[in-house]
Amino acid sequence: MSRRTIGCMIVQILGMLVGSVLVAEETVYRVPPKEILDIIDVKPDPSISWSPDAKWMVLVDRDSMPDIADLARRMLPLAGSRIDPRSNSGFQTEFLRGLSLRPSGNASSEPAVRIPIPEPIRISSISWSHDSQSFVFSRVTDDSTELWWVSVSNPTEPVQLTSRLNSVLFGFDWMPDGKRIVSTLVPTTRGDEPAPPSAPKGPNVQESFGNKSPTRTYQDLLASPHDEKLFDYFTTTQLAILEPNKPPVFIGEPSQLGSVQPSPDGKYLLVTTIKRPYSYLQTASSFPKQVDVWSMNGKSIYRVADIPLEENIPIEGVRMGRRAIAWVPGKPATLIWTEALDEGDPRKKVPFREQIRSLDAPFQAEPSDLFQLEHRFSGFTFFSSPSLLMTTEIDRDRRWIRSLLRDLDKPKTEPKVIVDRSARDRYGDPGRMLTKPNSAGFAVVQQTGDWVWMAGMGATPEGNLPFLDRKNLTTLETDRLWRCVPGVLESVVSMVSTSSQDGCTFVTRKESSFEPPNYFLRDLAAKTETALTGFSDPTPQLRRIKKQIVKYQRSDGVPLSATLYLPADYVEGTKLPLIVWAYPLEFNDASTAGQISANPSEFTRIGGTSHLSLLTQGYAIMDDATMPVIGDPETMNDTFIKQIVSSAQAAIDHAVSLGVADRNRVGVGGHSYGAFMTANLLAHCDLFKAGVARSGAYNRTLTPFGFQSERRPIWEAKDVYMNISPFMHADKIKTPLLLIHGENDNNPGTFPIQSQRMYQAVKGNGGTTRLVMLPFESHGYRGRQSVLHTQAEMVEWFNRFVRDAQP
Repeated sequence: MSRRTIGCMIVQILGMLVGSVLVAEETVYRVPPKEILDIIDVKPDPSISWSPDAKWMVLVDRDSMPDIADLARRMLPLAGSRIDPRSNSGFQTEFLRGLSLRPSGNASSEPAVRIPIPEPIRISSISWSHDSQSFVFSRVTDDSTELWWVSVSNPTEPVQLTSRLNSVLFGFDWMPDGKRIVSTLVPTTRGDEPAPPSAPKGPNVQESFGNKSPTRTYQDLLASPHDEKLFDYFTTTQLAILEPNKPPVFIGEPSQLGSVQPSPDGKYLLVTTIKRPYSYLQTASSFPKQVDVWSMNGKSIYRVADIPLEENIPIEGVRMGRRAIAWVPGKPATLIWTEALDEGDPRKKVPFREQIRSLDAPFQAEPSDLFQLEHRFSGFTFFSSPSLLMTTEIDRDRRWIRSLLRDLDKPKTEPKVIVDRSARDRYGDPGRMLTKPNSAGFAVVQQTGDWVWMAGMGATPEGNLPFLDRKNLTTLETDRLWRCVPGVLESVVSMVSTSSQDGCTFVTRKESSFEPPNYFLRDLAAKTETALTGFSDPTPQLRRIKKQIVKYQRSDGVPLSATLYLPADYVEGTKLPLIVWAYPLEFNDASTAGQISANPSEFTRIGGTSHLSLLTQGYAIMDDATMPVIGDPETMNDTFIKQIVSSAQAAIDHAVSLGVADRNRVGVGGHSYGAFMTANLLAHCDLFKAGVARSGAYNRTLTPFGFQSERRPIWEAKDVYMNISPFMHADKIKTPLLLIHGENDNNPGTFPIQSQRMYQAVKGNGGTTRLVMLPFESHGYRGRQSVLHTQAEMVEWFNRFVRDAQP
């Protein structure tokens, strides 16, 4: 063998070894630059769980990011849900890590009392009693879920109510007395988990006999008879009443309880039970079910609804029969619901779409017809007087919201119009009516005499300026009691006390671009402000970042906006590489499309996979650059490509005109529908040097019954589905495209295969692309390793192809 041959072999072997090393390096998690790591890894401030009367607060410790090992636990995807089989609960990726209780007085008046909790501290939920004297929390162990009771009078001695909580479908709720809990438990008679068959008994078969059933694409669906057995096993529960230091009181036999709600008088239970046959195309929420009124001994005394599989529903339609079934607060036991008058089909032309009905205990008479709605029912709002009822309805064609207040004791009186506006009209939003639990724990509007209180975000052309109003239900007069001042962002959290006069006290959450969020007690009569918390700035290195709302126009005259961020060390006159980050939204008209939704006074924080981390790398960022798609709701996507390209061009032109951006170094990015936008921009324009698309859908033929706000199925708009799919234009994508996706994405439509096939398409056509699939991650990325790796990938990609790109 010649030396040359040996030398060639050595070179080949070394090449193989180097290649192996490179492959190995590619498979390990990476971290971003230290300046980003120091920001992302900061421990977050506690969140606050307020008692209903706002006199107590629970400070809740949180993780900044869970370890990937928390995400790697066993998980069962069944019927559109993700189940933790060890804890008999929904699968969680993040837990609360500690609880402390203190009265909501001055921030420095009383120290918080730490609640003793056994290790490991994995708290999944907290719920206050409506009397504000106690709260419960659920704790996930290695093999169960526990429910614990804490009294505000003795917080250092929590009481375990059960270690058999099953919250896969329901979990628990408070009884009207505020002293007991109604809950679903793991049956004591449950055996071992069904074992998978060693070999299939036959194929998995589905069939249809001419039933038209348009279905959105869902993930985590049932796929086999064994899946059905697992679903039965983990969703079958035993209903019970729990009380501290007392044994559970079992109600009825084990069954698949989807929801349970006690009547206001505590004598009945409104129970939804799931039943077969199941579907392999629908989630559990669409499975057949029955809704019954039970007595407290578990006997059904009235069948409210028998609901078949929800599979023959028109796109954006609703099912036939009784829907939105609920108890009426303030009455002992009265049911209320709505029924579609248009067969649930939004395309049918009818004078009224909904009939509102009610029925009183003992549920032996015929239901009463209360009134009809012109548009699709959207929700009930209840008041302390049970004769008052507000309904909200949506006009699908105009994207219009209307809320009407009725006095049921005066059925011939015309309802009062409380809200009547475009669903997209931020500036015209009058806010929400503030509610509180009544004596039985049901949410009713907070009211004094004829006055109710309304709080809103207060969108303006200068940014959000939240407000507190009072509204007279008789005269419909509205008074502005308080408004956030420019320069800060302060919004109403909870009312503490009210009067019919201007005087009231309420809790707010206040922040500014230089001050972290904290809670305050405002007394309007005394004109005082008392700090309730004193959280400090966790990332002072971000305070010198510059940001402002910028406004500009699209070529067709549509007003646009974005929040422009500049690095902390920015020198005036310097032209920086620019990142445009966006998410398209649909509008009926240009006036609402141009409204401002951001606030320059919001405290700047960078966490998780936020693209704002790129500020540390010397970029200017046009964040939340508006990408409106305007037109008739039935056909607006016909011009989707043209409109987003025009919006992108306008954003870049404006940043360049301000003297902060280099037109030759611009990148674009987005998440979910923003990723879809990103890939389309790279396919249909040459404005960008690179793109980052996270968790997107790129082939719309895989979502054939509509997507986002697209109402037409593919068979009615084949050209639109083809033209709007960047996958179909992969041969045009020559701009470098980074694709990132969670391997366990459960978002409807954004199946992981969307990114995998998009990568293959771009690669196969000679484009520059990279695919990063994140193990155990869903639609948003949570694990610390995944988050840091995503940051590292974005930084490296944009630095290589945008910031450091050669002319």
